[in-house]
Amino acid sequence: MKKVKKNYYMYKRLISAFIFTGCFILNLGASTLAHASVNVVDDKGRTVTLQHPAKRIISLAPHITESLFAAGAGDKIIGAVSYSDYPEAAKKIPRVGSYSTLDLEKIISLKPDLVIAWSSGNNYKQIEKMKTFGLTVFLSEPRYPQDIANTIQRFGVLAGTSKVADKEKNLFLQHYHKLKLRYSSKRKVKVFYQIWNKPIMTISGHHLISDIIELCGGENVFSDLKTLTPKISVEAVLAVKPDVIISGGMGEAHSEWIGAWKNWKRLPAVKNEQLYFINPDLMQRVGPRILQGADQLCKLLDAARKIRK
Repeated sequence: MKKVKKNYYMYKRLISAFIFTGCFILNLGASTLAHASVNVVDDKGRTVTLQHPAKRIISLAPHITESLFAAGAGDKIIGAVSYSDYPEAAKKIPRVGSYSTLDLEKIISLKPDLVIAWSSGNNYKQIEKMKTFGLTVFLSEPRYPQDIANTIQRFGVLAGTSKVADKEKNLFLQHYHKLKLRYSSKRKVKVFYQIWNKPIMTISGHHLISDIIELCGGENVFSDLKTLTPKISVEAVLAVKPDVIISGGMGEAHSEWIGAWKNWKRLPAVKNEQLYFINPDLMQRVGPRILQGADQLCKLLDAARKIRK
């Protein structure tokens, strides 16, 4: 009898030990999941790792700021560069220099857990210097409209706001495919898009704006040029005979750029009064509002098609 009693207590202790161990493992697993690291591949193919979703983010380009807000992470931005002015709340974010000249001292003092940089727009040496100070840097470089949707999604992962970001990504792609279905197969319209005046500058076929022109059923007349934003001459524009001229630039209006082309009466765009301005914030910022610019462009090209009938 004593032996049976002894075995009973031994088994009881063993069962208690198993229960305790099981609970410990479950709690450890829950704790690990709660503090799981975040791993996201940036636009340069680098895996960026955070120990937890970012709570203090610095944005180094206006379009990055817009995409962060779209991803539901606007309240996590603690620093942004000049011209980060959309949405309205972005205007209140402390400035850390311009996209081309960053205030490194200010950036470091803000103690961000994530810096999102513009690969082709920010100063390369300054970006590398930030890394030497131990800052975690994610390089962003959207080249196609679909990249913007994927950027929003990845920003959501980095900031722990995936629910909002995934929804915005889907809405963006729905809008994009709706425009593509409606306009991309229509009769081509020759488009000259001017991004600057002195010197005259345009975009090549490698530029995201060129993809937006194609989305609307247009043809970028300088798509075959090699550099992303080539300098061109008036003679070059006269030679390609665009049906539509679109002016961008910086700021709210550049009507004087459009006015300058009116002197060249032999251009189809001038003869048919197809000279337009689209707010560059909607076309030249590679952020979610680019489809608003696409909406405008598609309608303008449709109007040009009617004139060419």
